[in-house]
Amino acid sequence: MGSRGARVAQALVAVLVLGLAARSLIRNWDELRAQRLHWDVQPLYLLLSAAVVWAMYALLIVAWRLMLVGWGQRLDGWTAARIWTISSLGKYVPGKVWAVAGMAVMSQQAGVAPWAATGSAVVLQALAIGTGASVAGLSGTHALEQAHPGARAALIALVLASALGLALLLWPPVLRRVLRVVSPASTPPVSAPVTGVLFGLAANTLAWAGYGVALWLLARGLLPSAGLGLSLSIAVFTASYLAGFLALLAPGGIGVREGVFILMLQSPLGLANATALALASRVLLTITELGAALPFLAVTRGQARVTT
Repeated sequence: MGSRGARVAQALVAVLVLGLAARSLIRNWDELRAQRLHWDVQPLYLLLSAAVVWAMYALLIVAWRLMLVGWGQRLDGWTAARIWTISSLGKYVPGKVWAVAGMAVMSQQAGVAPWAATGSAVVLQALAIGTGASVAGLSGTHALEQAHPGARAALIALVLASALGLALLLWPPVLRRVLRVVSPASTPPVSAPVTGVLFGLAANTLAWAGYGVALWLLARGLLPSAGLGLSLSIAVFTASYLAGFLALLAPGGIGVREGVFILMLQSPLGLANATALALASRVLLTITELGAALPFLAVTRGQARVTT
């Protein structure tokens, strides 16, 4: 009875999250259609944009699995992809802890040790924020310096702060303390696996660049006359996404992300183009997140095989 109740509760949570994500998609789609611009839709670029995003998802799933392997835990590919894609939808629920908490809980249900499930989720989230800050700082220096003289110093400080924050988190004493806070009952004295961390750093850095490429392709597929450059695409996507992520009360960063996106692009592209691309990017990400998760929600497979 308890197991049946847990399954019902999980199903209700899944329906709630999907509903919130779908509401976000519908609302942003309506706003996007309302933009009075001369659209030049090129489907091939749009398909390539979505494909790049899904490829980055796959890369990050591999990075997560490698992190678990470094701690002596293993998940089969299907289960890992299912946990990663479904838990990612938790960002549409107010409060940013749900995606990380969902990954940790689902990993434990699949047989991963609680400390490793929580630790891998926390470490990879920190890697994403740290590498994102560095990518935004390095790729956006020229554009922001032109729009806001003096921004270079702030961006350099951002890169240094992100590097320091990552170093502190990955330092064994700090990591152990963090893991004891988030999983006090079962946290052993561990350090982050070196191979997993190095691959996670590379994968997250490449993922931010890939998301920027996807935005560039999206612009080419909808508003090629806007002339959005690749370097600026990477900077705008990364900075706006991080701003939305760090806005704890905004589900999926809605509103905050678009505001930063428009602020960074309205000078080089104009307000109308910047607004349209901000909304189009939101629609694309919601479609790719739902598209990645729905197959795993629709198809069930046998119990995951986990070895420790």
